Amino acid sequence: MINIDILTCLPELLESPLNHSIIKNAKEKKLVKIEIHDLKDYSNNKHKKVDDYAFGGGGGMVLKIEPIYRCIEHIKKKKEIDQIIYMSPDGEKLNQKKANKLSLYKNIIIICGHYNGIDERIRENIVTSEISIGDYVLTGGELPAAILIDSVVRVIPGVLSNESTALNDSFQDDLLGYPNYTRPAEFKEWKVPKILLSGNKKEIENWRIKKSIENTKNKRPDLLK
Repeated sequence: MINIDILTCLPELLESPLNHSIIKNAKEKKLVKIEIHDLKDYSNNKHKKVDDYAFGGGGGMVLKIEPIYRCIEHIKKKKEIDQIIYMSPDGEKLNQKKANKLSLYKNIIIICGHYNGIDERIRENIVTSEISIGDYVLTGGELPAAILIDSVVRVIPGVLSNESTALNDSFQDDLLGYPNYTRPAEFKEWKVPKILLSGNKKEIENWRIKKSIENTKNKRPDLLK
């Protein structure tokens, strides 16, 4: 089982994406445990304030150091943490290899920034890695955290009913996936390739490999380098 603890000032943003589909199944199978920590619960401010203005001026609020630190220390008392991840556009770009590697850890903490980010001292002294989902800025780290968790959970053995599904995903072999079809075999004179209806597993596998390579050449030739 992998344990994922998420620190956020807006836990409501994570409720839906982490309680449906594959992630829901993984939780029910006890292959992943996800705990969301509301930073307001770790604030000493009577109004449960977790942000403040940045020193030096400028627009935007910054998440304060104390609630984040207290929450992490609370989690550390219960388990030995393998990774403390901060979701940030500055971080290492998320890819399939990164997701595969993270799926092997037992205990992960994910910090979701918000407003104008978090106090830099957390990044300098506590965070072990920073991950980005792309070269753009979002309001907070909650949605990127949900994307990261989805990419990690689905490759954990036993999560998918057919484990070969994850192995055939795009990017697992630095290739894009092959095209998929389902019933009906013909629609508006658009036909499913005959090879897929043949029942010849070896020929189907060869066809899929060929199509995967063609897809990659046409859409993402950079991956072949």
